[in-house]
Amino acid sequence: MKKAFVLIILFVFPIVAYLFFASGVHNFGKLPVLTKNVKDVNVYDNNVTLENKITILGFLGADVDFKKGNALNLNQKIYKDFYKFNDFQFVMVMPKGTEQNVEILKKELSELADIEKWKFIFAEPSEVTLLFDSLKTDLKLDANYSTPYVFIIDKDKSLRGRNNEEDHETIYGFDATSVAELTNKMIDDVRIILAEYRMALKKNNSDRDI
Repeated sequence: MKKAFVLIILFVFPIVAYLFFASGVHNFGKLPVLTKNVKDVNVYDNNVTLENKITILGFLGADVDFKKGNALNLNQKIYKDFYKFNDFQFVMVMPKGTEQNVEILKKELSELADIEKWKFIFAEPSEVTLLFDSLKTDLKLDANYSTPYVFIIDKDKSLRGRNNEEDHETIYGFDATSVAELTNKMIDDVRIILAEYRMALKKNNSDRDI
């Protein structure tokens, strides 16, 4: 009897646990679409687009040194874990005139990981505002055209986030000044959207094999 109980623990429980979490991913593995048709950055730089990319979109503003900590937090807590995934990128929209300071920042970021998927877009301040406004959030840029929040944009150029109907709370972005928020909330949402596209890809491949 004791041996049978041990066998159940060793072999049956892991299977039950797997099925539980697998069903959880299936049922809850999508982030709500909060805003469709976010303005594409390719109007400012032909080499970068939000189309068909999973993008972490940010606005570091004119005072790059002041927001450097945010970028380093993102590099350490989010980017280094996910940059090897296909079609994943970071896009930072910067006011023109910050190019030199951005080069200094990129050198610091490169000390942790290959920063090939860190993209910096330079635009006129009014254009930065237009792009930010296309997110249609309850947040605002400050006087330097920056915000501590970063946003998850899917391959269809839609803003993804959290929409808690019970608390009447919508989370449009994640505060990069808070390591706790990046590690306890944002990293989970990035995993969810990557898993969503992986499952869709597997399904499409399976359909082709039928």
